[in-house]
Amino acid sequence: MNGKTPSVRRERLRQPLTWHVAGTVVLALAVAAMAVRMGMDWQAMRANSAEALQGKQMELKTLTLRTAPLRGLDQRVATTRTEMDDFYARRIPASYSSIAARIGELEVKSGVRLSRVTYAQKPGGDKLTEIVLDAGVSGEYPQIMKFVNGLERDPMFFMIRAMSLTGQQGGMVNLRLQVSTWMRPTDAATSETPAQAAGDAAAEPKGGE
Repeated sequence: MNGKTPSVRRERLRQPLTWHVAGTVVLALAVAAMAVRMGMDWQAMRANSAEALQGKQMELKTLTLRTAPLRGLDQRVATTRTEMDDFYARRIPASYSSIAARIGELEVKSGVRLSRVTYAQKPGGDKLTEIVLDAGVSGEYPQIMKFVNGLERDPMFFMIRAMSLTGQQGGMVNLRLQVSTWMRPTDAATSETPAQAAGDAAAEPKGGE
């Protein structure tokens, strides 16, 4: 007879061993499927973690580059403040009399003659107040150039605003010169111009009168 009869097959299907084997096979297939799925999930998690880590590293690098200019900022601020204080001490006059004295020294060294020197104070700012000097300068051309160069290179801060020729006689040249310098607002407010100081001295009564 070919094969087993249907009755024999039905009989074996009723046996517990057959169902046990079938259940074991199904369970094994399910476990294999779950293992494959977990492996795929694990690979995906590793890939996502690598991408996330790379993204964080890029963010950190970008942040490092952005904050690089701020490193040592407190030290640079302190250095800048020291340099500013040094600049004020060396190049910013403390009074009108110091300006007049320095202009007088340059006049003597260059050999020019100053006339009609006036001072005008512009509205003060938070840090500095501009002082404008207007004067007539006469002398030979080399003397005038020496005076102008002396102003530009002087430790006291002077800025030439304008120069205009007002006349010439032989070798003598007459110029109108406008120069700016700056003072601290408090010094500008309390310091007297040379004209004011001269006026106060003239107003004082002479002894014995």
